Amino acid sequence: MTVTTPENDKHLIDHNYDGIQEYDHPLPRWWVYLFYATIVYSVLYYLNVPGLGIGKGREANYEADVAAWKAAHPTPTGGASPEQLAALATDKEALVGGKQVFTANCASCHRADGGGGIGPNLTDRFWVHGGTLPDIHKIIDQGVLAKGMPNWGKLLKPDQVNAVTVFVASLTGTNPPNPKAPEGVPPTP
Repeated sequence: MTVTTPENDKHLIDHNYDGIQEYDHPLPRWWVYLFYATIVYSVLYYLNVPGLGIGKGREANYEADVAAWKAAHPTPTGGASPEQLAALATDKEALVGGKQVFTANCASCHRADGGGGIGPNLTDRFWVHGGTLPDIHKIIDQGVLAKGMPNWGKLLKPDQVNAVTVFVASLTGTNPPNPKAPEGVPPTP
């Protein structure tokens, strides 16, 4: 049984539960002020107030860090510059290797002769996403997922992507039987 004294009475709460009266022992003031400070800080952090602290704000700092990382780690392109692709276009072995990769991976959508099936016709001068060697390389490497073209750069080796690029470029001007109708625009020189 608790003995109540006038000193204890001022800390008792008028709440009685099963004959037990609660005792109010407030938190220390420093703890309460720290709690309020965290609430204020969270609101400022959420609003990304520039000038609070160092820099332009957390989102601007994040964007700058991402841009710096991308600059330091460029996406691999297989090391193929337009000049290297143009030189590779005259290499017979590269064209044979490109034809093998094309037959194994691309013929199901573009037909074995490049005349177009589900995918566009690769033998005419019209291209949906650009018909220059760098454009073709980018399409093969990165894909066009909205049109159903997978990004073969993740599945093929860089040399295979380069070889199939020059093979696809070599298909332009061939005349397969029953080609798909032209899509896109002719490439600009």
